[in-house]
Amino acid sequence: MNFLAHIYLSGEDEGITIGNFIADGIKGKRYLKYPNKIRKGILLHRAIDSFTDQHPTVKLSTARLHENYGHYSGVIVDILYDHFLAKNWSDYHSQPLDEYVAGFYEMLRNNFEILPTRIQRMMPYMITDNWLLSYATIPGISTILAQMNVRTKRRSKMNFAVMELEEYYSEFETEFTSFFAELIQYTEEKLKEL
Repeated sequence: MNFLAHIYLSGEDEGITIGNFIADGIKGKRYLKYPNKIRKGILLHRAIDSFTDQHPTVKLSTARLHENYGHYSGVIVDILYDHFLAKNWSDYHSQPLDEYVAGFYEMLRNNFEILPTRIQRMMPYMITDNWLLSYATIPGISTILAQMNVRTKRRSKMNFAVMELEEYYSEFETEFTSFFAELIQYTEEKLKEL
């Protein structure tokens, strides 16, 4: 899953949310240097990624993209799934997406010193371009995919994946909705374990 889903699945706990958000940059046992709640968020992120990568519905979505995007297909599906979460946000949360996202950005500002350097450098761009809110529209997803393509030195061709999104829109949305219901349940159980 991508940023918005990880943040949402963290629940209301600030430490868990921060940990879940920064987890990609925390390798191996480096998570142990963080406070307990942030550690839980990092471990939750890893569990979500593992569950997602093994899920047959996600594999179905990924297979649709594999011929054109190879090993980048999973990254693209993560982004597309965030689109459907953002687009259908009111089905999942009572707070409007723009307010929820503004609150998250404020949380990042308030915890700036604990964020890894890579996140500290990325944060101003994320907030200025309002990445999380932009996920709700196809033009916003198109911009995100284009930025990701640049990050891969244009090898991934991710910028073209918006064509598959439009062509198979209902299939991707149905797959997301089915999968995300299972992921929410899995995450709730995992949070109790951690």
